[in-house]
Amino acid sequence: MKLNNDKALVVFSGGQDSTTCMFHALKHYKEVELVTFNYGQRHALEITVAQNIAEEQGLKHHVLDMSLLSQLSPNALTDHTMAIEEGNIPNTFVPARNLLFMSFAAALAYQIGAKHIITGVCETDFSGYPDCRDIFIKSLNVTVNLALDENFVIHTPLMWLDKKETWQLADKLGQLDYVRYKTLTCYEGIMADGCGACPSCQLRNAGLTAYLAERGAQ
Repeated sequence: MKLNNDKALVVFSGGQDSTTCMFHALKHYKEVELVTFNYGQRHALEITVAQNIAEEQGLKHHVLDMSLLSQLSPNALTDHTMAIEEGNIPNTFVPARNLLFMSFAAALAYQIGAKHIITGVCETDFSGYPDCRDIFIKSLNVTVNLALDENFVIHTPLMWLDKKETWQLADKLGQLDYVRYKTLTCYEGIMADGCGACPSCQLRNAGLTAYLAERGAQ
């Protein structure tokens, strides 16, 4: 299938970052589809949230079974008995997750004819995950193009934004409240502003507080 320059595939978890990327894609491309990976993540609710958002936005949504990831290495995102711990590389890091996700996203993009692949990875607030770095995404873009003999473009609109700036982007897209109240980012599986205590909530809520304070001062 010939790649369509007006079509994008968004790697989608139903969280703050990927939902912001979805609205970014809807602004820039005529056709948008979503792909969510079921890898035995800590909360199955993540899949449900992603499905609900896709339905509300009227977007085709692909859910791919990647449960093999939970067999490869113990981590706090797939082993529900592990406590979440921070460090140079937190134990929420799932080895090779983005490598596999982006490879499968490229395979799907090939099938549906989407030239553009969009992911919400970010090096500014990347929590120590090596597969969220810009250098990795750039190298992978070259690799999938060689592997499939195509010219996909992998976009990372959040790569150099901190969480405050990510909230600002959602607001510029007219979707701050939607992203705030209809997404799931919390490691404890609590919607919207989450538990407030886990590392993901702390990062998200600190960014929101900073952005709202800045907006109120303008």
